Amino acid sequence: MSRISIILPAKNEAAALRDLLPRLTAAQPGAEVIVVDDGSTDDTRDVCAACGVICLSSPYSMGNGAAIKRGARAANGEILVFMDGDGQHEPADVARLIARLDQGFDMVVGARDWESQAGVGRGLANTLYNWLASRMTGHAVADLTSGFRAARAERFREFIHLLPNGFSYPTTSTMAFFRSAYGVAYEPIKAAQRVGKSHIKPFKDGIRFLLIIFKIATLYSPLKLFVPVSFVFFLLGFANYAYTFFSYGRLTNGSTLMWSAAVIVFLIGLISEQITALTYRHTD
Repeated sequence: MSRISIILPAKNEAAALRDLLPRLTAAQPGAEVIVVDDGSTDDTRDVCAACGVICLSSPYSMGNGAAIKRGARAANGEILVFMDGDGQHEPADVARLIARLDQGFDMVVGARDWESQAGVGRGLANTLYNWLASRMTGHAVADLTSGFRAARAERFREFIHLLPNGFSYPTTSTMAFFRSAYGVAYEPIKAAQRVGKSHIKPFKDGIRFLLIIFKIATLYSPLKLFVPVSFVFFLLGFANYAYTFFSYGRLTNGSTLMWSAAVIVFLIGLISEQITALTYRHTD
């Protein structure tokens, strides 16, 4: 059994895989390489066969996260390495990530610098995500959304049920590891420009990535999101009461509704916190 399994989700990435796979197998000759074909219509399967790597094909596109989950379930290695199939990640960097795992970490993430970001907009968004995740966890998060990472297989599989089928699996897995007190490290990398056209749709996926911000909070500690919101409703209700009391000498329905909202939001946060604690409870 291979100690290392390298999983590459790919959708119509034959052009990139044709160059990437030979370099990857040369850099990691003993590794199990699995390409998860996410409903490709190009010759991805033929490229994998020519390079002698495993190809798991889906009859239709299920999403990047779905491909990651399928690959993780099929892998035999003790260490799982995830990298994009579009040629952005350098095969030689795999050894650096694994070396950090050998230092005792449970997951190592390839952290991109600003020059490696796919445009200014994506760079600013990722900077925001990193800052928010750092505030939530109390640890420095260098790259929350990087798809290039290595993790211990037994640890990663604990959270497969939490991973979405879309593009936010890196965020979910990172926050899940932090929540469970598993060691996470960051290794600086350079990411090249992707080969071919990106599958990310700016408007649709921009809204989806915006939801990541809320997901970060609810995955790690829901009360850190709900308590401030509850407090804002309480202050708004108090401000409205002060205004109406000095103006009309009475308490209005508006203040009552906002105070009620504050209590409801706080209770929802409390329940969410309990659900989150149960979600990350070890069953072994």
